[in-house]
Amino acid sequence: MRVRVLYHDHCFDGAASAAFFSRFFEGKYAPGATFEFTGLAHKASQLFEDKLFDGDVNAIVDFKYSPDPRLTWWFDHHQSAFLSPEDAEHFRRDHSGKKIYDPSYSSCTRFIADVARKKFDYNAPDLADLVEWADIIDGARYANAQEAVELRDPAMKLTLVIESAKGSEIIHKIIRWMRCSPLADIIEKPEIQELYVPLYERHLRSIDIIWKYAHAADGVIYFDLIDQELEGYNKFIPYYLFPNSTYTVSVSTSSFRTKVSVGSNPWAREIPKHNLASICERYGGGGHPRVGAISFEIGAVDQARKVAEEIRDELAV
Repeated sequence: MRVRVLYHDHCFDGAASAAFFSRFFEGKYAPGATFEFTGLAHKASQLFEDKLFDGDVNAIVDFKYSPDPRLTWWFDHHQSAFLSPEDAEHFRRDHSGKKIYDPSYSSCTRFIADVARKKFDYNAPDLADLVEWADIIDGARYANAQEAVELRDPAMKLTLVIESAKGSEIIHKIIRWMRCSPLADIIEKPEIQELYVPLYERHLRSIDIIWKYAHAADGVIYFDLIDQELEGYNKFIPYYLFPNSTYTVSVSTSSFRTKVSVGSNPWAREIPKHNLASICERYGGGGHPRVGAISFEIGAVDQARKVAEEIRDELAV
């Protein structure tokens, strides 16, 4: 049996979700199955290409819903899980018991693990550390900004590789290792260290760049990285540098989109009042109540900057 697992690319929770789901499916239904992994990224024009669903079984984890009849399994925990009201209605009409949604969960990995145990009587105790770290990382359950930014734990080092590595090939290897190896062993693999060392140096440079270009006022940290050739950064750096701020709004660009990122400080003195997913949804984006993003076409810099400034002004206290 060939199983295609589609997951949120360049995301620790996405990779961990793919690892746990494949372990669950193999252990419960198909010992000896062949698994193929495909990373999905949020784009301005989000479509599921027909060729994506090419397995005997097709699953999506930690990503938006697809009404494609070839989709067998779906797990997600994002508030913005549906591309359209029609997709949401299609999901509500599904009675397979294999398409499951709960936005109350901090991580999709924890969600899959709980559903597998409670509904399907499956448990993987050797993956407890993976599940716990996915929940910490995706739910921003760090003790402080230092833990999130200084990257002392193996899981945090691996997150840097997953979020910053070019392409998806190495992430597929990481997913396969996550299925059976401790995170501390994975980060020490020579090919991971070869990637990690220069990425960590880049991480340190990104701290300096954000410090140089960020401006904090009225509880909002704002910065524009369009001209900095910095594709991705640790989203907790702004709170590491400006701990008294509540929100972050930034504009950046990558090889496939222009992006507005919106986040909230997990260690803010007061609980953030705004639902960031709802704000981003107004502009065609989405996410979680405490963190969200909006994708624009490559080159749509003026449009992205205008939206970022509007959101910054809305969040200002």
